[in-house]
Amino acid sequence: MKVVVTGAAGFAGYSLTKALLDKGYDVYTILRPGSKHNERFNDIAGNIHPVELDCDDFDQIAEKVAVDCDVFYHLAWFGGRDDFEGQNANITYTIKALESAAKLNCKRFVGIGSQAEYGVCSGLISEDIMPAPVNAYGAAKVAGMYLTKRRAEQLGIQWVWGRIFSLYGDFEPSGRMLPDLLRKLSTNEEVSLSSCEQNWDYLHVKDAADLIVALGEKGHAGEIYNIANGDYKPLKQFVEEAKTVLKSESTINYGNRPDPFISLQPDMSKTKAHTGWEPKISFEDGIKAFVESSIE
Repeated sequence: MKVVVTGAAGFAGYSLTKALLDKGYDVYTILRPGSKHNERFNDIAGNIHPVELDCDDFDQIAEKVAVDCDVFYHLAWFGGRDDFEGQNANITYTIKALESAAKLNCKRFVGIGSQAEYGVCSGLISEDIMPAPVNAYGAAKVAGMYLTKRRAEQLGIQWVWGRIFSLYGDFEPSGRMLPDLLRKLSTNEEVSLSSCEQNWDYLHVKDAADLIVALGEKGHAGEIYNIANGDYKPLKQFVEEAKTVLKSESTINYGNRPDPFISLQPDMSKTKAHTGWEPKISFEDGIKAFVESSIE
């Protein structure tokens, strides 16, 4: 089978591409021209076909790929949380990606959204909750979700949408809470955090990749799926577990309650029922592997 992946060299995109190649797919990776991240594929095995194309030119994907494909995975997304101009542009790029998928005769379009679409929630977060984003990023993801669903209906292509919660693992960018925490804990530096009272849910990026592949293979057309572990607990418990696993002597200072107070309790029942997927990598094993690879 032949598939297309936009954002293929990114944090989630790389692991998705690797998972697809490991399953024997022919993968057409849409890469940002000149990005250093593209070098991640220099020594990768499998039937990979790199295509360098700016997101403004996503309407040229079909011309560049030039063969019929089966599934189109759209992960490319750019800009800050309240970068209104950039987030608005992402909506246009996403529509172009979907229309290119139709030109390639793809049977299915899998768009990747975010838990930011839900906004501030209390209790279990199921996919039928009405979106209420609190920033431009979440709002743009919601807009992309609704617009691609309708456009897919017009184009006659199956549509599936996945909402990522909190991933960690290979190639996670620095500046995020968990990788920075792990680096400080591994060198016994002092750590300052919020109160960490909110529930959180961590899923290793390789497990997320396997799930996104499963959405392309088994997800039901027209459905939205949470992409998470389902083993949520107060963020403070993850922090303390990391300190114990890494045998760190760091002092951890807990501060004020975050505002807005985003507490994540994803309901994974539909995702697991429809795909049969289960996470395989424990938080302990995942953070050990991350620290070891960072040291190397």
